[in-house]
Amino acid sequence: MKTSDFYYDLPERLIAQTPLERRDSSRLLALNKDTGEIAHRHFYDLPDYLRAGDTLVLNNSRVIPARLLGVREDTGYPIELVLLTDRGDGVWECLTRPGKKCRPGAQLSFGEGRLTATVEDILPDGGNRLIRFHYDGIFLEILEELGMMPLPPYIKEKLEDPERYQTVYSKTPGSAAAPTAGLHFTPELLEQIRGKGVSIAYVTLHVGLGTFRPVKVDDVQDHVMHSEYYELDEENAAMINATRKNGGRIFAVGTTATRTLETIAAEDGTVRACSGWTNIFIYPGYRFRAIDCLVTNFHLPESTLMMLISAFAGRERIMDAYHVAVEQEYRFFSFGDSMLIYTERTGRGDDHV
Repeated sequence: MKTSDFYYDLPERLIAQTPLERRDSSRLLALNKDTGEIAHRHFYDLPDYLRAGDTLVLNNSRVIPARLLGVREDTGYPIELVLLTDRGDGVWECLTRPGKKCRPGAQLSFGEGRLTATVEDILPDGGNRLIRFHYDGIFLEILEELGMMPLPPYIKEKLEDPERYQTVYSKTPGSAAAPTAGLHFTPELLEQIRGKGVSIAYVTLHVGLGTFRPVKVDDVQDHVMHSEYYELDEENAAMINATRKNGGRIFAVGTTATRTLETIAAEDGTVRACSGWTNIFIYPGYRFRAIDCLVTNFHLPESTLMMLISAFAGRERIMDAYHVAVEQEYRFFSFGDSMLIYTERTGRGDDHV
């Protein structure tokens, strides 16, 4: 299977640069994964596709202002960091620009010395740095003061309100990028969904910038996925398992919630409370165990996210749907429109692949 199998042509003008004024007014392309039928709706119509007894699974990770602008202490040369993964004890894995100015031993300063750091090591895969931070006080509070939102590279416009790159239910800080499928929800829409007898469960998966890293190998199976930290607690695991037992459908909101559930799920689709790191790579041929329906945004060509949704609905069906989305001028990527891939079937069934 070739990476080029997941390419589609996208006019640059369709890449959304700013969020819509109303979160839930984005368009919704609803794809029936069993019949291939496509409907053009709006996100506020999502409750029409949910039934009492279903469960919606949301990723409650919160984006940290992980982009820091500073200088090398010895030369004053400008340095940019993006914090990716907390390694503990004040050490973070970071993306650095320019990398050649961030050799081991380099001393960095941010906010006129409010925060300082030492480059400790260069990682072999991709050249990210391990950087130890030195500070007085609470690190996340200092980050809130000095850091900026690490918007994806395809967004060129300034984000006026940083909260628009957070879901309304974000809770646990740790992501370097937003779980963007959830950006369309409003508190009112979530209440409407609960009012239909739909349960809402939460997982946490801290999204890394590997989400945006291009696949650089020709053969899909040669790609190595980045690792991301996840958590699922007892209460939410029990809610998901009760839905499965009672014949309801599991709607995963986003590829991050999907990867978390599929990492944890047993063969029968049940999940357990746990935490850890996942580098699960889902591409066509994968047998889904945990989810029945998927709410997602429109993804970059040749990305691992295109491969995941192609595994879920079938590559040809997905490529056809994307052709329609381009034709109908949907808005793409993080601040763009939404897609629902659903089945009417209750429960998973032996043919749920």
